[in-house]
Amino acid sequence: MKKVAFILTILLIVSCGSDREDNLVVNGKVRGLKKGTLYLQHLMDTTLITVDSLEIDGDGTFSLSAQLESPEIFYLYLNKKDNNAINDRITFFAEPGTITINTDWNTFDTTAEIKGSPTQEKLEEYQKALSNINLRNMEIMLKASQLQANSDPATIDSLERIGTRNTQRAYAYSINYALNNKDSYIAPYIAVKEIPDANLKYLDSIYKGLAPEVANSKYGKDLKQLLEENE
Repeated sequence: MKKVAFILTILLIVSCGSDREDNLVVNGKVRGLKKGTLYLQHLMDTTLITVDSLEIDGDGTFSLSAQLESPEIFYLYLNKKDNNAINDRITFFAEPGTITINTDWNTFDTTAEIKGSPTQEKLEEYQKALSNINLRNMEIMLKASQLQANSDPATIDSLERIGTRNTQRAYAYSINYALNNKDSYIAPYIAVKEIPDANLKYLDSIYKGLAPEVANSKYGKDLKQLLEENE
């Protein structure tokens, strides 16, 4: 009798857990896709977890869903079954509601248009500005690599100083962007994922300026833990 009661208790727990409604819907279309499988994924600790999937057969229209406890980075992964692992994963900032992603199968991650997430808009704005800074760094590195071994040491030192200043510029931009967007979930995300090795006083300033709901989010809690570990 006790065994039966135990089994019924387990079934009740499972049933209650499965009754939770998904509050994130990701839909859209992969233009030109005839066959493949789409996976909605996110990181749990350091493991990539699939929360929903859909087999595509003849039509690239899709709709996937998940239970989202806090806004965070999600991934839309496409297995095109073409033995090519390039251009197969779209990174986006998920938050409760409906997010629409339209893209093309052959340029899956580079032509994606993502709508419905205000934090995603912030992420794209941040990444665009940072890419310009990174492009400048690449130009500096290219110039340095083209110098001959017997080149003027002053020229080499000058390029190194420019590269260092540009790297500092990227950090400064990231810090300021987070500080200026304290009401957005992008702020703690930048702190813990982009500049976790920044000076603690800047990370602390970012955390202390967060809106309460942002501080209580996934990345807000991660930032708090990062600060505590480095006290």
